[in-house]
Amino acid sequence: MLQACQMLSKHFARCCMLACCKPITVVLYLASPVPFQSDLPSADDNVANSLILHGYYISDFRLTAAVIVITVRGSDGTVLLRGPPNCEKNADFQRDPRQSRYVAFSKDGTLFAWCNGEKVTVVKVADGSQVRSFDLPKTAMLEFSPLNTVLATWQVYSKTQENPQGDANLQLWDLQTGTCLKALYHKKVQGWCPSWSDDEKIAVRSVNNELHFFENNDFSTIANKLHLQKVSEFVLSPGSQPSKVAVYVPGSKGAPSFVRLYQYPNFGGPTCALANKSFFKADRVTMLWNKKATAVLVQASIEVDKTGASYYGEQTLHYLATNGETSAVQLQKNGPIYDVAWSPSSTEFCVVYGFMPAKATVYNLKCDPVFDFGTGPRNAVYYSPQGHILVLAGFGNLRGQMEVWDVKKWKQVSKPQAPDSTHFAWCPDGEHVVTSTCAPRLRVSNGYKIWHYTGTVLYKQDTPTGTELWETVWQPFPDGTFPERPVKYQAAPSELGSTESKPAQAYRPPALRNKPVTASSKLHEEEPPQNMRPGATGDKQLSKTALKNQKKREAKKAAKQEINPDALEPQSDPSPASSAQPELSCGDPETDKKIKNVKKKLKAIDELKALQATGKPIQKNQLEKMEKEAQLMKELEDLQLVV
Repeated sequence: MLQACQMLSKHFARCCMLACCKPITVVLYLASPVPFQSDLPSADDNVANSLILHGYYISDFRLTAAVIVITVRGSDGTVLLRGPPNCEKNADFQRDPRQSRYVAFSKDGTLFAWCNGEKVTVVKVADGSQVRSFDLPKTAMLEFSPLNTVLATWQVYSKTQENPQGDANLQLWDLQTGTCLKALYHKKVQGWCPSWSDDEKIAVRSVNNELHFFENNDFSTIANKLHLQKVSEFVLSPGSQPSKVAVYVPGSKGAPSFVRLYQYPNFGGPTCALANKSFFKADRVTMLWNKKATAVLVQASIEVDKTGASYYGEQTLHYLATNGETSAVQLQKNGPIYDVAWSPSSTEFCVVYGFMPAKATVYNLKCDPVFDFGTGPRNAVYYSPQGHILVLAGFGNLRGQMEVWDVKKWKQVSKPQAPDSTHFAWCPDGEHVVTSTCAPRLRVSNGYKIWHYTGTVLYKQDTPTGTELWETVWQPFPDGTFPERPVKYQAAPSELGSTESKPAQAYRPPALRNKPVTASSKLHEEEPPQNMRPGATGDKQLSKTALKNQKKREAKKAAKQEINPDALEPQSDPSPASSAQPELSCGDPETDKKIKNVKKKLKAIDELKALQATGKPIQKNQLEKMEKEAQLMKELEDLQLVV
C-alpha cells in the first residue's frame, strides 16, 4: 500500500492535473501560550482537503489525488502521515517546532514554502520531501517565480552605525542549486517582489522612477529600461509573449495623472504606447489586467471627497484596451467603488459600487451594462475560476450575506450567510469556497468553513481557545485542471446543513407593529435584479441610446396626456359604430390625403382650445393656428362635397 501511495504521489507531483484530485487549504494560527490538543475530524471525500498550521506549525495536511490522503497532525510540532486505510508516518518529513511567519505556494501548487524565524524551507506538496532550506532567520516575505526556478525572499531593511548603507534585503535564490542569484535593495514592502512573465523570459522591478527589465532570470544585466517621470506603479500582463506592462504616473502642478500601456520592448516614448488614459482626482490607483491581457481596468481614488458626499473619498473607474480604446466606465449610482473583478472569460467585468445598499452591474468590453443585480448589502465580488458562477458578498462591517449567481442564465443559485467573515476564496475546482474569521480583523470566534456553492456547509472548524486564525489559503492549480461543471440549484447534502439567510426585518416601533407595512416605513428601498422587476422579460439591458430614446417617448406621451387627457385613452375596446363604419374614401388618393391633413390640423386646434381652457398661456404662433379654424372647416366641407 505504501509503495502504491508513493507512486501515485510522484505522478501527481509531475502533472498535478488529475480530474479527481482535491485542492488543499492553508490555515495559519498564531501560537498558543499553552499547548493544546487538536480535535480536527478525519478527512472526508466530500470535503475539500486542507493544509492547516496550528500554533504556526503544520498540524493538518491533507491532499487527495485518486485514493491518497496525506495528513499531518501535532500541537507541539509537525508529523506527516500517509493513508488511508492505514496511516504511516512519513520519515522524510522533518518535524518543525518553530513558529512560522509567512507561507507561500508555487503558482502550479507543487511546492510549498514557509519561514519560521530561523530558516526558510521549501517542500514538495505531493510527498512532503524537502527541496531546499535557506538560513534566513529575518525573512518576512517570500514568493516563487511562475516556473519554480527562483525563490524571492524579503526582510525588513535595517542599517547600523557600523553599516550605514545596510545589507541587501531582497534575495533571489536558484531553487535548483540553492545559490543566491542576486541580492538587491528594496526598502518598502510595497512592490518588493519582481514581476515575472508566465514563461520567465522577462522580469521587471521598479527602481528610482524607472522600470528595470531582466531577461531569462539574468539579474546581473539590465536588458531594458522604461523611464517615466515619477512612475509609481506598474503591472505586468499575464499570459504568453509578447508581454505588456501598464504604468501609472501621478499628476502634479495641475497636470493630470495618466496610465499607459506598453508592449515590451517598444518603449520609445508616448507615441509607442498601445493606449493612454489621463484623468484627475487620483491619489492612488489599482490596475487590473484581464486574463487574456487585452484590457486593463484602472480604479483611481482620492482620500478626501471635497464635496463631503462620501467618507471614503472619491473613486472613478477607467478602461484601457491594447488596441488603443479607452473609456470612463459610467456607473449608475453615486458613491464609492467597493470592488471590481474581471470574468475569467476576459469579455466582461463586474463592479460593486454606490452608497449602501450597493449596486452591482456587469459590463462588456464596450463599457455598456450587460446585467444589473439591483442593490443589496454587498461590498465584494468573486468569479469562480471557470467563470460560470459569480458571488456577491458583504463582509467586514456587513453581515456576511452572499448571493450566488449562474452568470450564463442570470439566475440566482443560493443566498447563504457567513456572519463575521473576513476572508472568502474560491476553491480551484469551482465547486467549493472557504470563508474564515481571521485576526487581527477579529480576535474572537476565529475559524473557517468550507461550503458548496449551493449554500451547504460541508466542513467547519473553530479555533481553540487561546489561539488566533490568521489566514486561509487554497493550494493553486494550473488552468484547465478542473473543467467547468453544470450549475446545480439543489443544495448539496451535508450533516451541517445550510445557512440560507432569513429575510431581514427592520425595527418597527410598538405603535406600528399591528399595522400593514408601507413603503415609507422601510429604511432602504432595495432595487431587485433586472430580471426580477415588474414587467421584466429576461432580455439583456437596453443600451444607452435605446434607453435615452425610450425616456424621450415616455416624456412625450406624458406631455400629450397632460394637454388632452381624453386623447390617449386606451383604444382596446372601441365603440361598435366606430369599428363598423370605416372612414369613407372618394376614390382619389390626392383628395383623401388632403382631407386627412385638414382633419389633423383641426384636431391640433381642438387640443390648443383644451389647453387654453386650463388657463395655461398660448404662444403667438398657436393663436394664429386657432384663427384659421373657420378657413379649415370650409376647406373640409368643400372636399367632402366632392366625395
